[in-house]
Amino acid sequence: MQRLRRALRDFNELVMFKHTVFSLPFIFIAMIVAAKGWFGWRLLFLGLVAAATARNFAMGVNRYLDRDIDALNPRTANRPSVDGRIDEKKQLLFIAINALGFVVAAYFINDLAFWLSFPILLILAAYSYFKRFSATAHLFLGLSLGLAPIAGVVAVEAKITLWSVMLALGVMFWVAGFDLLYSLQDMEFDKKMGLFSVPSRYGAGCTLFLSKIFHALALLFWLLFVVEAKLGFFAYAALIVAGAMLFYEHRIVERDFRQIDRAFFTVNGYLGFIFLIFIILDTL
Repeated sequence: MQRLRRALRDFNELVMFKHTVFSLPFIFIAMIVAAKGWFGWRLLFLGLVAAATARNFAMGVNRYLDRDIDALNPRTANRPSVDGRIDEKKQLLFIAINALGFVVAAYFINDLAFWLSFPILLILAAYSYFKRFSATAHLFLGLSLGLAPIAGVVAVEAKITLWSVMLALGVMFWVAGFDLLYSLQDMEFDKKMGLFSVPSRYGAGCTLFLSKIFHALALLFWLLFVVEAKLGFFAYAALIVAGAMLFYEHRIVERDFRQIDRAFFTVNGYLGFIFLIFIILDTL
C-alpha cells in the first residue's frame, strides 16, 4: 500500500493534477449554457473523465519531452520525470493509458466528440514543441485549454456554436496571459537554453504589457460570449469579477515577481470556479 500511495503521489506531482481547475470550470460552463441548466449525471461523469485524461495526457507528454530541459533548470530539476522516480517507460505507459481513456470517454459521449478526440490529442501533444522554435507557445498553450468549452458544447449539442467559440477564445487569451506571467520565472534560463518564450526574447516589460493585452482580449471575448449566448445579470457580474481578479493579478506580479506563484495558482484557480458559480446562478 505504501508503494501504491507513493506511486500515486509521484504521478500526481508529475501532472500537477490540481491544475485541472483551470479548464474544468469552462467545460461545465459550456455544458450548462448548452443544456440551459443541468445536463445530467452521465455527461457529468464522462466530462470529468474526458477532462482528467486529456490533461493527464497533455502534461505527461510535456514532462516526457521536456525532461532534458527540466533536468537543467533548478526550478524543475526535482520533478518525478527528471529525478528517476518515474522512468521513461512508465511515463509512456501513462501517456498511452490517458490517451485511450480520453478517446473512450469521447466515444461514449457522441460521434462528433469521438472524431474530434484525435485532432484534440494532436494539439495537446504539440504544445511542448512550440517553445523550442516559436514564442507563440504561450498562445498555443491557451489554445490547448481553450478547447475545453468547445468540448463541453459538443458533448451536449453535438455541434460547435458561435458562443462556444467566443468562450474558447476568451479562455485561450486568459491562459496565454497568465502563462506569460508565469514564464517570467524562467526568463534567464530560457535565454541561456535558447528557448522561445516571450520573456527571454523581448524582456519583462514587453511580457507584462502583452499579458495585459491578452487579458483584455479575454474579457472582450467573454463579453461576446455572454451577449451571443443571451445570458443575464449574473453572467455580466461574472465579467466584472473576472476583470477585478485579473487586475489584482497584474498588480501583485508587477510589485514583486516572487508573487508569481500566488497569482498563477490562487487567483486563476479561483477565477474559473467563480465564473462557473455565476453562470449557474444565471440559469436558475
